Amino acid sequence: MIKNKAGQTKKMYMGVYGCQMNLSDAERMEGLLRTIGYEKTTAMEEADLILLNTCCVRESAEDKVYGKIGEIKHLKKKKAGLIFGIAGCMAQKEGERLIKRAPHIDFVLGTNKFNQLIPAIMELEAKRARHVVDIDWTEAQMPEGLPVVREGRLSAWIPIMFGCDNFCTYCIVPYVRGRERSRRPEDIINEIRQATAEGFREITLLGQNVNSYGKDHQQADFPDLLKMAEGIEGIARIRYMTSHPKDLSHKLIETVRDSRHICEHFHVPVQYGSDKILKAMNRGYSLARYRELVRDIRETVPGASLTTDLIVGFPGETEEDFSELLDFVREIRYDAAYTFLYSTRSGTPAANMANQVPSAVKKERLRRLMAVQDEISREINEKYRGHTVEVMVEGPSANNKGVWTGRTRTNKIVLWARQGSERPGDLEEIKITQPQTWLLKGTFVRVRKEIDG
Repeated sequence: MIKNKAGQTKKMYMGVYGCQMNLSDAERMEGLLRTIGYEKTTAMEEADLILLNTCCVRESAEDKVYGKIGEIKHLKKKKAGLIFGIAGCMAQKEGERLIKRAPHIDFVLGTNKFNQLIPAIMELEAKRARHVVDIDWTEAQMPEGLPVVREGRLSAWIPIMFGCDNFCTYCIVPYVRGRERSRRPEDIINEIRQATAEGFREITLLGQNVNSYGKDHQQADFPDLLKMAEGIEGIARIRYMTSHPKDLSHKLIETVRDSRHICEHFHVPVQYGSDKILKAMNRGYSLARYRELVRDIRETVPGASLTTDLIVGFPGETEEDFSELLDFVREIRYDAAYTFLYSTRSGTPAANMANQVPSAVKKERLRRLMAVQDEISREINEKYRGHTVEVMVEGPSANNKGVWTGRTRTNKIVLWARQGSERPGDLEEIKITQPQTWLLKGTFVRVRKEIDG
């Protein structure tokens, strides 16, 4: 067990930015750090090691990291021996430039350098190196069998693949996460079994584009993998993200329909509502094809929820394009949409495109888009009034310990006054009495059922 100078167990602070894949990566890094004696703390000032697992998909994410880097500079001055490292996508993108900008950073590790985390810390603790930078890219698979310290006790993130081959013109991910590499099905299934054995009731399969899983090793495609996971004893619910429309198959839709545990929630990021902008984004599908997918989902899995991602202000976007987007959103009627302002990312083709949209115009259009979507979400949720839904209990809400929260299979957030018998992970029945734009409020009915495998 590693001790600090006071003879105490060493403590680590982990800051995580960005997507669920970054959260999953952080769980593995924490597992590795536990093997050399580090325990987690939520207070940076207590830490002997500070590690930021970073995102660079949008400028706002990088700004948050740089703000934290500045904050940590003061801690480094106060605490001798404090080790500070940057990992993840921003580390892969910036590399040595991070240390030139902020010399108090001790190490920088790229997105596929989990196996170098412990050696880097050992080098620094032994003072054999002043700085460690390792962002050299390899297309090798991530090592299997790494220890994992999962957050919470309910839902487990399970990565099924790494990287992306799509090269959307606005996106930095393929450049910082590399080409697609699918894990072997047996390794994924073993990890799911381990998670369920530890008591996790819900698993979420992760990938930049889960629909292209298995194209490299061809041992199983994504629907095949879902069917394998479906048969694991102890699972209550299976979710997945993210799904690219160009690879979404009817086989996948049928698999969801025919399953017991795969949730009837399709997150299908369209990104925009005009063929002109979709082509400029290099998305690989037309609106006609996307409409076919939506029709297939709604005919095959009635009652499924449909959500999406939308980007406002892509280079060259005109008011006419934006009007097309609003019309498309009104036509499809998503349960919810995650809306973003286009953010210029150096190294991507879109960063050099002509006719960049002014910030004020982007913000005004985003406001209008959100107003349209909010109205649609409210109308869809109103249909739940008086209906009873199955909810997986998550626990007390953030603002009121007497009000508990959970999610439906269709990923609707539900709030209700706790009755006293509920436990996180239980499947309960809640009667919806007060639908709102972003959530549903209701009253407890009874315990729905226990997990029966």
